[in-house]
Amino acid sequence: MSEKTNNINLNRRTFLGASVASLAAVSGLASGCRKDSKTVAKKEIMSNNIFEVSDETIRKVMTKALSTGGDYADLFFQKKKRIWLGLEDSIVSRAYTSIEMGVGIRVIKGEQTGYAYTESLDEKSMLQAATVASSAATGTGKLKNTSFKVVPDRKTFYPDKPVWENISISSRKNILDKINSDCRKRDKRIINVKTWIQDEESYVTLYTSEGNVFYDYSPMTTAGVNCVAENGKDRESNGLNISQKSGIDFYSQSKIDEITKNAVERTVKLFDCVSGPVGELPLVMAPGSSGILLHEAIGHGMEADFARNKTTIYTDRIGKKIADENVTVVDDGRLDSMRGSINHDDEGADSQRTVLVEKGIFRTFMHDRISSTYFKNPQTGNGRRESYKFMPIPRMRNTYMTNGPHKPEEIIQSVKKGIYAESFTNGQVAIGAGDFTFYVKTGYLIENGKLTSPIKDLNIIGNGPRVLENITMVGDDFQLHDGGWTCGKAGQGVPVGLGMPTCLVKSITCGGNK
Repeated sequence: MSEKTNNINLNRRTFLGASVASLAAVSGLASGCRKDSKTVAKKEIMSNNIFEVSDETIRKVMTKALSTGGDYADLFFQKKKRIWLGLEDSIVSRAYTSIEMGVGIRVIKGEQTGYAYTESLDEKSMLQAATVASSAATGTGKLKNTSFKVVPDRKTFYPDKPVWENISISSRKNILDKINSDCRKRDKRIINVKTWIQDEESYVTLYTSEGNVFYDYSPMTTAGVNCVAENGKDRESNGLNISQKSGIDFYSQSKIDEITKNAVERTVKLFDCVSGPVGELPLVMAPGSSGILLHEAIGHGMEADFARNKTTIYTDRIGKKIADENVTVVDDGRLDSMRGSINHDDEGADSQRTVLVEKGIFRTFMHDRISSTYFKNPQTGNGRRESYKFMPIPRMRNTYMTNGPHKPEEIIQSVKKGIYAESFTNGQVAIGAGDFTFYVKTGYLIENGKLTSPIKDLNIIGNGPRVLENITMVGDDFQLHDGGWTCGKAGQGVPVGLGMPTCLVKSITCGGNK
């Protein structure tokens, strides 16, 4: 098996600005005051008002892409607008806006892939990119479908019209001011607050050589806060971020109360922490954000490109028992407004709910077009890419473990001595074998079935497949986590979601200072 990749950057068309001193200009862009900025609904994407490329040009470029005998080609047009605003020491410290636009052209011949992109959407540049992408194949070929039909979404899982285009900078700043003041009011030991908000809107048109056209509008917003607290000579810092495919209404007062309360409590709790223990101990994973361990240590091994290259421990495990019967793991792209949700993937395949592990039995890998052809399995809607500059590969969407039969109190009470992990950070994973290390940012000791001292400075070391095998109790308190999770793979990052109920891993290696 081999995969050939050709990449070329033919031109650059990116607008960047603005500093704090030019907030007014940023505000003008956000509110549509510039001549090149306009509110764009999905129907305008569908009429090509975004990219201004004619069907005749599309046919020429597609014909060039397939001219050397490619089996399949697609053109992925994207325009993305982003605004970022940051606050520190109660004043705006940084602000910028960016606009990027271009097209990625892919040609597939068997298992070979040619890829090129250009940021100039003139016919000459796109034909040059198509020529480069076509090098995946040798021979002659032609475009069989000379007309294109629009494939409508069966259902949308996030707003389908612009929700950030006309939101002012002052409205964004009001959110940051609330977060800043609320954090400071919650505890007098908070001496500094850094907070930021980012929103983006992505417009996509995908043409395939099969004659299909797909359109998508996708908003995203993310906000983060970091608190610094001082208690005598001791100083601690901690924070969190939240994200959703929503508009400004995501930042309700109750949501702001939730994130500021959690950020402050996480920070000041560090003053009372003890060092974590060392050795093989039971690990209880808290509901929600502990799903990052599931995502990193287990989920990646179930992406089909690793199975195709035989570099994952799960390569030959379909249909076999890999976990306790109470363990069911799902990758779901159809959750309303979740960060990892998609209406269809970046190859046009319908989004779906894909059961990876069902009652302990491994059922399927996550597939893109190439892996589904190779394994002769249906696509699962997992062909995703960071932007038009990258080709799609199998990627997770919202990955989680479903509810089990146990009460969370029952799980904790079953542990005589162990660790309760609330949040993880700085994880490293060897995807093939599934070996990992994670840093437990916040958690507790479990002593005689009760949560006691908060802990810090604790690493956990293990193997993902073995951890899955060692899950012996699964709670009934499932939570999705709305953090700003971004998954990195093959040099590109995509937004993802995660979640899980409380669960018990009967033994894991803990490396603390105690």
